[in-house]
Order: sequence, then C-alpha cells, then structure tokens
Amino acid sequence: MKNNNLLPASLVSNLQEVLINRKASNDNEETTTTCTTTNDVTVDSTKPVVLVTNGDGIDATGLTVLVQALVGLGLFNVHVCAPQSDRSVSGHSMTPFETLMVSPVEISGATAYEVSGTPADCVSLALSGALFSWSKPALVISGINRGSGCGLQMFYSGTAAGAREALICGVPSFSISLNWKKNESHESDFKDAVDVCLPLIQAAIGDIEKGVFPKSCSINIEIPTSPLKNKGFKVTRKSLWRSPPCWQAVAANRHTPGGNFMSNQQSLGIQLAQLSRDASAAGAARRLNTQKKNVEIESVGAAGKSDQRVKKYFRLEFLDKEQEDMDEDLDFRALENEFVSVTPLSLSPSDDLESASSWIAATISKDD
Repeated sequence: MKNNNLLPASLVSNLQEVLINRKASNDNEETTTTCTTTNDVTVDSTKPVVLVTNGDGIDATGLTVLVQALVGLGLFNVHVCAPQSDRSVSGHSMTPFETLMVSPVEISGATAYEVSGTPADCVSLALSGALFSWSKPALVISGINRGSGCGLQMFYSGTAAGAREALICGVPSFSISLNWKKNESHESDFKDAVDVCLPLIQAAIGDIEKGVFPKSCSINIEIPTSPLKNKGFKVTRKSLWRSPPCWQAVAANRHTPGGNFMSNQQSLGIQLAQLSRDASAAGAARRLNTQKKNVEIESVGAAGKSDQRVKKYFRLEFLDKEQEDMDEDLDFRALENEFVSVTPLSLSPSDDLESASSWIAATISKDD
C-alpha cells in the first residue's frame, strides 16, 4: 500500500496487517452471509455496523465525504442518523417530552435518517433499537466537524456530544474535527481530512472486532487546517483551551429574528408532529401559537394594557484568543503545530486512560 497521505508508515503497516488478517480469516473459514435490505440498501450481517452522526447537520460536507469514504471501502454497513439542520453549539442537550420528526435521506450505499433534534438525540435514538434493526454498532463516528473541538470547546460542541452519548451507552466512539479557518480553508479539505483519519478508523474497528480496543473511552481527533501537510499523529491530553464568549448588544432597529437552531422546514415539521398529539383543535392552535419562532418576548400584562417593558437584544460571538499554556502534549498546541491531535476521553476523572493512550500510541507509531 503506497503511503500517499503523508501518514506515518507504521500506521499504514498496522492497517495492512489488520486487513491481511481479516482476508486470511475469510479465506480459511466458511462463513454464512445473511443479507437484508433496509431503505433499498443491502445490509451484510458479516460486516460491522458503523453509525455516523455530526453537529453541522446531515447535509454538511464533512459528514457527506466521511460517509462516502466508509461506503467506498466496502468493509462496513454504514448507517447515518444526524440532525436535520446545523446544531453545532448545542452541547449535550436533548429533547425530552417533545415529538421529533425522523425522515429517511438518500445517501448512496448507506441507510440514513435526518432527525429534528440534537446530535445527542440522534445517537440516543439510533442506539435505542427503535429506528434501526441492529442492536449495537461496532463504532459511532461523529463528524467531520467544521472547526476545532479542542479543550473546553468539547462541552459546547454538538459533534463531541454525539460521541459522548455513544460512550454513555457503552459503544466505542470517535469525534473528528477539522481546524477550519475562514478565508484559508476549502471544502476539499474535508476529503483530505477523511484520508488522514480513515486508517485510524479502520485499525480501531479491527481491534474492536478482536475485543482489544480500550474500554470506557472515546477518542477525539483534531485535524490541522491543511490536512495533508500534517506532521503526523500525536497522542495528546485535553486542554482548558476555549474561545471566550462575547455578548454584543444589538440596537433594536437592527435586530432581526435569528440565532435559532431550527430551519423553517424543521420547525414546521415539529409543529405538525406536535399538532397530531393534541386532543382538540383548540389545544393544537394554542400549542402552535406559543411555539412561533419569531416571538421574542410574550406580554404578560393584563388584558387591555400594553407591555411597557424595555426589550434588549444581544448576539453571541466567540473570540480568538492567544493561549499561554505551552505544553506540547495538549490538544490545541499539537493542532497549532500542525500535528493530528488524538485525545482519549472518559466520562469520569477516575477512569484510567493509560490503556487508551497506549492503544493510540501503538497504532500510530512503531518501535525501531
């Protein structure tokens, strides 16, 4: 296998070994292949299931090229369950006690659904057994996110939340982000980012099938702005880096309703789904009225009295800030130095990440 992606030779060698062993096993053993069809996609029961989600929405380039690459390998049953629209900074929010709309989406070679909810909703639903016929995927991949998810940004990130929800449910997971920079990055960079991280994904699934993949951890992969110019993979630790939030006052005459997570189509879908639950037309009308997106503040004054309250408007932006911590083993610092940052994450500080770090190191490097 020629190393065209500037990847460490040892990583490519590890991948070759995984694939050769799998092929030899298939050649020496008689296996019975059971195929089923879901949404016109043939599912081969002998292949592992990979579930893909993201925070940028199901139409995002990062998800599209990742799914195309996974399907193109022909090694997995690829399933997608992703937000209908951009839910990038939704964190680990979920949508209880509301009806979510789920619709099939045409993605060649994959079984895909879009969900009018958050990334955590999508993964929770997918793993519940209510949507897909399989009981558990081999791996959940969330991404590829447009923008860094290093440090404390993971708590804001919908992409990171998708991987974290899988971990909560006991399923191995990856979250993947591209360090997108305005006026510098291009859509084609997402394909390059897939080429960089795909061997690590393949090696992980191979070890999951062998039962030697680290338990109780998720792996966060941060890819430099110019993916193919990366200096190699680096095992890193989660930093305390973040883009500071900045709330800007907006003049009332310049205010336009916005900042909503849901598109008009998604909002309409949710409203219609909720209407179907109401016991009466009057109750449905009241629910629809209270959920109109363009209502900023409701008047609570008595009938016949105008609301004299002053309305103020603010807009949230995130600022770029130079970080003082110079530890080279931190995720954001490795990313700045053009390494692919690979960080093991756990649900509890008491969890031992040594085995995860060892697995990563052994996969991306080789002793001389």
